Amino acid sequence: MSFPLLTAAAALPAIGAIATAAVPAQRRTAAKWLALLVSLATLVLAAIVFVRFEPGGDRYQLTESHAWIADFGVRYELGVDGIGVALLALTALLIPFVILAGWHDADPLETQSSRWRPTQGFFALILMVEAMVILSFEATDVFLFYILFEAMLIPMYFLIGGFGDRAHAGTDENASAQRSYAAVKFLLYNLVGGLIMLAAVIGLYAVAGSFSLSEIAEARANGSLEMATSTERWLFLGFFFAFAVKAPLWPLHTWLPNAMGEATAPVAVLITAIVDKVGTFAMLRFCLQLFPEASKWATPVILVLALVSIVYGALLAVGQRDIKRLIAYASISHFGFIILGIFAMTSQGQSGATLYMVNHGISTAALMLVAGFLITRRGSRLIADYGGVQKVAPILAGTFLIGGLATLSLPGLAPFVSEFLVLVGVFSAYPVVGIIATTGIVLAALYVLVLYQRTMTGPVKATVQGMPDLRVRELAVVVPLIALLIFLGVFPKPLTEIVDPAVEHTMSDVQKQDPQPEVEAAK
Repeated sequence: MSFPLLTAAAALPAIGAIATAAVPAQRRTAAKWLALLVSLATLVLAAIVFVRFEPGGDRYQLTESHAWIADFGVRYELGVDGIGVALLALTALLIPFVILAGWHDADPLETQSSRWRPTQGFFALILMVEAMVILSFEATDVFLFYILFEAMLIPMYFLIGGFGDRAHAGTDENASAQRSYAAVKFLLYNLVGGLIMLAAVIGLYAVAGSFSLSEIAEARANGSLEMATSTERWLFLGFFFAFAVKAPLWPLHTWLPNAMGEATAPVAVLITAIVDKVGTFAMLRFCLQLFPEASKWATPVILVLALVSIVYGALLAVGQRDIKRLIAYASISHFGFIILGIFAMTSQGQSGATLYMVNHGISTAALMLVAGFLITRRGSRLIADYGGVQKVAPILAGTFLIGGLATLSLPGLAPFVSEFLVLVGVFSAYPVVGIIATTGIVLAALYVLVLYQRTMTGPVKATVQGMPDLRVRELAVVVPLIALLIFLGVFPKPLTEIVDPAVEHTMSDVQKQDPQPEVEAAK
């Protein structure tokens, strides 16, 4: 039997989470280093998966299959396609930076008992989220995916509610209440979506007699599985609703600004750069593959919702006074682009959407983590409390600018490639939709540049006098992310050659072909 590489990639952070939680209360630094080393070892395993994946090979590779709950037809089945490999690599890449950035975010306060272990709990929860997200990108059994989809809510709930942003407040009951509200809202929204998905999962088993993606695909191919149109549409809606909440898609997005605003900056990155990608990934893997006809039927409505997300999120970002909530609304706009690319049903659109998931994760991590360093220094999330930072902390201001320029998809940085591909794919199939979507680009330039102008330029405010520049640990977080943004902006081939074959399979599932350009015959 070959080495179970996919299981190892998920099991290592899970075991690391248990070991980190078990570190004695007085050994906080040891717990941090243990979590960091586990995340780096997981990154090595993810790199091996990335290298061993053959773009021209089978659709699902490095597969594993074992009986789990035999009476109900549930199996422990894993396999990765190009899309899953890209997102698995993104997750493993970002977690070490999340841990480094949050190095002191969970240190116990002086008023807390020496037996209190928030540091161990904080890093253990991060590793547990990593394990569940990685396994969700690998799962090819629908029921196994559902379990992971729901289970990851538990550690995220405690990360949001139990480890809030101390720079915002945290010294009064109101701050604690806001954190609790954000955590409960996150949990309830996603639980409702998950319960609706559970009904659809049960319905799928009743129709198909299996939870296995490969078995269902084979049954569809040989004609032994026929699904009534109305049944397929209802099942599609059950799956899509849960994924739209996670994504998040307007009007199911309202939990995200609260969660990102009240969480620490590293946890905010965990939410929007990693966990939320499970929703858009699942649209490609499950909605389009299991319910191709229903996906095409729902496309017009989904495109409209995606357009609303793009414009609405960008407009609210323009009007924000809170730095972290501005980044949250910008992410809602970007997720609109991702969903637009998926349901444009073109190869360029879906390749761009997958690249957007990866590039958005890197760019948002860079911007949010630098913003977190800034907020920790000043003790405020309000834009109005800053001014002239570039004169006292030029490296911090410069990295903040690059992260912002990546967010607005400046050519030469990684998000530009993905956004360009999405728009090309959308324009070729739905020109009017593409024209409206470009307003999101204009608004992105507005909210990013205004944010930089108000916080970094102008006279130095007294409250930022003496603000220290980025330290060595913080540079170790930011510099690699910026280097990646530049590298993938100039040379995206390592991702595109892995993603494109998987997109071709998805296009085949929905029986769609790219529109042919209309060329007038020469007279």
